[in-house]
Amino acid sequence: MEIKPTRKSFRQYIFFWTGQLFSLLGSMVVFFVLTFWIADVYRDPIITSFASFLYVFMMIICMPIAGVVADRFDRKKVIIFVDSGQAFATFLLILFFQLGLANIWIIYVFISLRSMFQAFHIPIVNAIIPTMVPKDKLARINGINYLFTGVVQLFAPFLGAMLLVFFSPYLILWADIITFFIALIPLLLVTIPSIAEINHTEEIVKKRSFKKDFKIGFKILKIVPGLMVILILSMLSNFLIKPADTLMALFIIDVHGGRAGHLALVEMVFTGGIISGSIFVSIKKNWNNKIRVIFIGMIIAWIGYMIFAIAPVGSFLIMGLGGVILGFVLPIINSLAQTFIQTNVPPDKLGRVTSIESTLASAISPVSSLVSGPLALLLGIPALLFSCALLGILCTISFWFFTGIRKVDLDRKGLYDEINGKIESIEI
Repeated sequence: MEIKPTRKSFRQYIFFWTGQLFSLLGSMVVFFVLTFWIADVYRDPIITSFASFLYVFMMIICMPIAGVVADRFDRKKVIIFVDSGQAFATFLLILFFQLGLANIWIIYVFISLRSMFQAFHIPIVNAIIPTMVPKDKLARINGINYLFTGVVQLFAPFLGAMLLVFFSPYLILWADIITFFIALIPLLLVTIPSIAEINHTEEIVKKRSFKKDFKIGFKILKIVPGLMVILILSMLSNFLIKPADTLMALFIIDVHGGRAGHLALVEMVFTGGIISGSIFVSIKKNWNNKIRVIFIGMIIAWIGYMIFAIAPVGSFLIMGLGGVILGFVLPIINSLAQTFIQTNVPPDKLGRVTSIESTLASAISPVSSLVSGPLALLLGIPALLFSCALLGILCTISFWFFTGIRKVDLDRKGLYDEINGKIESIEI
């Protein structure tokens, strides 16, 4: 049974999504404050990189399970449960800070818990979109999602840096709890399509096993044309870009002599690029030859990454230029890939497919986070980031010329029916 979104469900999704943006703002502020706190207090790339390793590692472990949960249980109830768990974990961290018991190990535990909750939250929210948003609006909604997410990401570092001037870190953590309650209101009021509706009856859901659900989700990845090639390239790209994410605060503070305001400035400029790219995606109606656009976008992204890495010491404007270039193309790449999956995978299997795809794409990231610290000590952070950008360009070009990806036509008529026919055959 195919869920057909209506104007009412679309309006309810916008209401629900607005609440999620507030929750994201609180989470981003907390993330900025904790990242800066670790880098400023410990000044150690290994400690910093291990925090990033824990976050990605726990998400990779939990996300395949989360995808199956997203396709079996009431999505609304699961979101309420995981968001409440994250808010409670933040409350406990506040108590540790207030009692003077907070240390890097407590932060590590908190980061791990937060990652587990996010692992369940992300695939469920993504699976909800095509059940509430009409197909002809999916590409634009994905672009608008990136746009407003970018606005939040632009504002959050600035807000976090300003709050650090006036408040202790543990007081700023309250932002996560306050925004949780703001997001809870629309979540309680909207109607989210249930799994029983999508699968005709609740009995079908109950008869399926977790193991079978996971296997079907993995097989669907192989059925969608070109998806496995893009997935492998995404794994390599995530491995190469992770050092910049892991060592960002240390790169700004130690290499470029910056402070919290400089870190916020660089992140805001990068997010400004994301906003610009998101606006472009939201305005443009049709995309021809999506695969080619994705690959060209990736080359441009690596060039931006390279500019960021080789900026002279203290040249935050040049770093920002690289960030703008990188940020601009990311919404284009991700929106096209996400829209294709949403329009070609049945709604009752979307949770599994998106969670497995995200898990595999990020599977190698913990290794990258773990080795970022030692490699930074050996090569220096600028040389490490430049090497990663150069390898990214070489990998992207190699995949284009030495695989069959450039021959894949995502706009071919009848592709949806062809994919779903193969999906039905593997379920029998």
